[in-house]
Amino acid sequence: MVGTSFLRRVSLHGFRGKASSQKLDEPTLVLDDQTSDTAPVTPETQTVLLLHGARQPYELTENHPVPLFRDDREVLVRTQAIGLNPMDWKAPVGKDVHHVIVISTDYRDIRKAAYQQYVVAPDYNTVRLPPALSPEEGASLGVAFVVAAISLGLCIGLDFTSVLNGPDLHTLLRQLPPDTIAPDIQKECLTSIPTHERAQPGDWLAIWGGSSTSANLTLQLARLAGLRTIAVADKAKHGLWLSSHRTVRPDLLVDSHDPARAVAIIRANVNGNGNGNGNGNGNGNGNGKLRFAADTRGRESAGWLLEALRRPGGGVGKEGEGVVGVGVVGVVEGAEKGKGLVLLSEEEGALPAAAREAEDSAAAEPVSFSAHLIGLTGLPKQPAPDGVVYHTVPIKLFHEVPAVGQALVEWLERLLQEGLVTPPNIIDVQRGLGSVNQGLDRMRRGEISGGKLVVRVD
Repeated sequence: MVGTSFLRRVSLHGFRGKASSQKLDEPTLVLDDQTSDTAPVTPETQTVLLLHGARQPYELTENHPVPLFRDDREVLVRTQAIGLNPMDWKAPVGKDVHHVIVISTDYRDIRKAAYQQYVVAPDYNTVRLPPALSPEEGASLGVAFVVAAISLGLCIGLDFTSVLNGPDLHTLLRQLPPDTIAPDIQKECLTSIPTHERAQPGDWLAIWGGSSTSANLTLQLARLAGLRTIAVADKAKHGLWLSSHRTVRPDLLVDSHDPARAVAIIRANVNGNGNGNGNGNGNGNGNGKLRFAADTRGRESAGWLLEALRRPGGGVGKEGEGVVGVGVVGVVEGAEKGKGLVLLSEEEGALPAAAREAEDSAAAEPVSFSAHLIGLTGLPKQPAPDGVVYHTVPIKLFHEVPAVGQALVEWLERLLQEGLVTPPNIIDVQRGLGSVNQGLDRMRRGEISGGKLVVRVD
């Protein structure tokens, strides 16, 4: 189950990064507005939704044990509202922390599942919400934010330090002990994008399925960090709000009705000749070419994005993008236009031998900057062609690596407090855990689009 739940209470005095002397099997809840030293009594049992098999509806179950703590960095919270996500019906487990939200990405631990009255969460996966946000708005944020932040910050290496001192995940993960990261995601976390290929302000990012909640947060974070954004979406349904939204609005909105034409529009507007009108800034990082894309729909649309990343003639990111080298970026005077950027060695003013030969002959082989395609729900069936790197989002970093989880939630707190990130639109609010199956059916039928469906628990 993937979900977010808005919660009203914080357990463990001090809440994040502070150990508690209480026993792990005796959780204490503290109301934000409580002035008494007497904590409310936590029941021993609760009502939950359980999934007993694939392709079955969730079953409302009473008298289920309230989860217990396993370590002193966990908190117990009472669920108030749950934001439903597509993954909840595509692969039926979740949750969001004065008011607080708890963002659950640990789907293997049933104590952390959203569909229950009380949930346990690590303190580094909880987010303090500003008073201006409603429970429903808080419930709409969690998992989508984590997916967006990791997709951008790790998969394509975008540095968020310029945005309210956000995290630089690319650097952070390389500073951790090697065994901190699970073996099955080490490749994605540590070697999937070289440092010189990291996304930079001014680069283009295309998102197919631009009306989804994950796209909503991805567009917001990308814009804040200086990327130029393309949203491919159903313009008849979503064109008005996407084009006019204060924090989501893309630089280019493309109708998804005719995928081939959408690809042609992207190529015509982005893969231009670097004339300074959004088609390139000549910095050698491929800003005049589309190198970054994310898909929120599935394999078919991911395949169309792959076509958008291809250069005319089949190449990807190879024309006029500099000379292979090591170190910092420099410029060779008198070099042929479009091939003047080389990488200097660490020694100031010195060029690698290959670069010196290239300068002498004016016929150096251009460096190849790969294109990067992130699949949030799937990737093309075909293997990645030369010059393209496929990425899947290692979302479990959020709950398995405390340094990552805490960096992201503290940044989200600042973004919300300053109003730089806004919650997705709430399409509807249903009441009670028993309405979750109905809500998931509505999502399966495609009735929920361009916003979030929330279930109010209390």
